[in-house]
Amino acid sequence: MVACCCLTLSLAGCSSPSRPAPLVILNSQPELPDTPKQTSYTVQSGDTLFAIAWYTGNDYQDIAKWNNLASPYVIYPGQSLHLQPLASNLRPSSNVKKPTGTTSEKNTKMSIDPKESQAYCDCEPNVNKPVTQANIKKSKRLVNEFPERVSQWQWPAKGKFEQSQNGAEAGVNGVDIYAPPGSNVVAAAAGKVVYAGNALRGYGNLIIIKHTDSFLSAYAHNESIAVSERDWIEAGQVIGKVGSSGTTTNKLHFEIRYRGKSLDPLKYLPKQP
Repeated sequence: MVACCCLTLSLAGCSSPSRPAPLVILNSQPELPDTPKQTSYTVQSGDTLFAIAWYTGNDYQDIAKWNNLASPYVIYPGQSLHLQPLASNLRPSSNVKKPTGTTSEKNTKMSIDPKESQAYCDCEPNVNKPVTQANIKKSKRLVNEFPERVSQWQWPAKGKFEQSQNGAEAGVNGVDIYAPPGSNVVAAAAGKVVYAGNALRGYGNLIIIKHTDSFLSAYAHNESIAVSERDWIEAGQVIGKVGSSGTTTNKLHFEIRYRGKSLDPLKYLPKQP
């Protein structure tokens, strides 16, 4: 199937040399592994909440919320963690009394669509707040922010690269991009910063960005980090500087994960000129 797609792109390029080849194949859904979304996880010896979130494709703060965990997020072997909101948290309690008066019944029903559960909105619902253009803009930023898929990826740094396997997890596909220390590291796609720190062994100063409900990307060994957790960022925005934290060479280690499963970034990134 991939060969056929590549042939089609090649023929298209021959017939219209002035037009660049389309990038559809770079983000094609058939390229994704058949990985069901994990709903729970049993803690193993040596696990941390940060590592569990990374390997399962989640935001560690979400897992903490879904399991009523408070910092410093103490977990223990054999503990079962929810990797999605509990159904009881998505529906109103049957014991809640309806308010009396002229308020419409439509405003008294507070249900959350499963797709909206990814809103990450820490604000209280204001059902009676006047609708303004500012409110609409803010609402679009907080609700349904994650698209169904990444439309296009871009390189997170400039420099020579090679495919690599991170020693922290056997079989991880990634790329090491070699660049001078202090060079810009940019977001490979728009999304939300779900981790910024150095608590994952082998990654140094690490940034993890969530792009969709299923896609995460990681940027390791930074000299410095320019973003904070829960920041919404745009594609191409500077998020850090190339460094050698957690390693002996100045480089950016970059990974893409789909539902916790590592992917070969070269199948998604555009070809370098």
